[in-house]
Amino acid sequence: MTHRIGGPHGVLSDERAADFVAARLAAEDLDGRSVCLVVPDGTRSCPLPLLVRAVHAALHGRVSRLTVLVALGTHAPMSDAELAAHVPALPGMTVLNHAWWEPSTFVSLGVIGAARVGALSGGLLHREVDVRINRAVVEHDVALVVGPVFPHEVVGFSGGNKYFFPGVAHADVIDLSHWLGALITSADIIGTRGVTPVRALIDEAAALIPGRRFALCAVVASGSGDLHSLAFGPPEEAWAAAAEVSAGVHVRYLDAPVRRVLSVLPAKYDDMWTAAKGFYKVEPVVADGGQVVLYAPHVRTISAMHPEIEEIGYHCRDYFTEQWDRFRHLPWGVLAHSTHLRGAGTYDAEHGERCRVTVTLATGIPEDVVRRANLDHLDPAGVDVDAFAADPGTLVVPQAGEVLYRLRG
Repeated sequence: MTHRIGGPHGVLSDERAADFVAARLAAEDLDGRSVCLVVPDGTRSCPLPLLVRAVHAALHGRVSRLTVLVALGTHAPMSDAELAAHVPALPGMTVLNHAWWEPSTFVSLGVIGAARVGALSGGLLHREVDVRINRAVVEHDVALVVGPVFPHEVVGFSGGNKYFFPGVAHADVIDLSHWLGALITSADIIGTRGVTPVRALIDEAAALIPGRRFALCAVVASGSGDLHSLAFGPPEEAWAAAAEVSAGVHVRYLDAPVRRVLSVLPAKYDDMWTAAKGFYKVEPVVADGGQVVLYAPHVRTISAMHPEIEEIGYHCRDYFTEQWDRFRHLPWGVLAHSTHLRGAGTYDAEHGERCRVTVTLATGIPEDVVRRANLDHLDPAGVDVDAFAADPGTLVVPQAGEVLYRLRG
């Protein structure tokens, strides 16, 4: 049974949030069990210390072991200092990065066959996948996801079982799920309610986890620690309850498309791999031939963890699908990231690549690197945010990356 408090129009007090966590965990048979908390990294707005303290207070002394596993996906690991600021040090609790680069991290849960992948994907992909996950999830009796829900470019809305896959999954599952999202396209799937094909694939994989699964799903005011809502229960149901609230909190509607967007990226995105969210969330409201400027002077690299993206650059989906033999050997997650940041477009051998909008980086990444990656460059020192805001054809988005902009109707 799923329980939810709060909604899109109010803010929960810390006390009410902690009381909710205590009541929900008290109602579950967890005595003597080992529990793995799967939590986000620092790229998501979330009052994680508050929630982890509440979970710890409810479980310390009841459970045999409590481990916090940071769901990096394939993001850069958090340093010891970053982890200390991210998750409070509490008695009897261990905190771990998801070491996705280390093969011994993983254990196989089984295989989802090609025919089943074909059914789940609506016929877009037919490829079996070995479902491998961080062994810490399997080596505990209970897995408890604690994290926020936002509109998401791959799955529709983030959260729930997504913290398992791709959060603490092997690259095989990540590549398959992200490329499926890329085939559908970010613009078509982002902010889609209900079970999308990617969500269906993730849920199928999560069902293979042998222990009990719960989720504490938060809806958080972007760029803050303010909680609008909490939902607790089985991951599928708690996620659905939170996504309903997120759709009312994290989606802004415009009556007409805009010629230009200036996305001002916060410091929590420290490379373009993560800062690209400033494009995903605004692409739907940009007019054909328009421009998105990603303003992040603090970002100095495209991706420290995925150098392949600098080799292939950023291209629309059709650029890859129409030349599949050239690119199929590359990590599909990298190809997916490429298409998500470049947006909608077409490709054919006669006319080449034609993208719907222009993507311009006003970052600390050198101009030659930006242009080799098939993006436009703007010196961040010349960006006057107030001047952009004064232009009636420009939308300025502060704290970009979590709130989705869509056209009304």
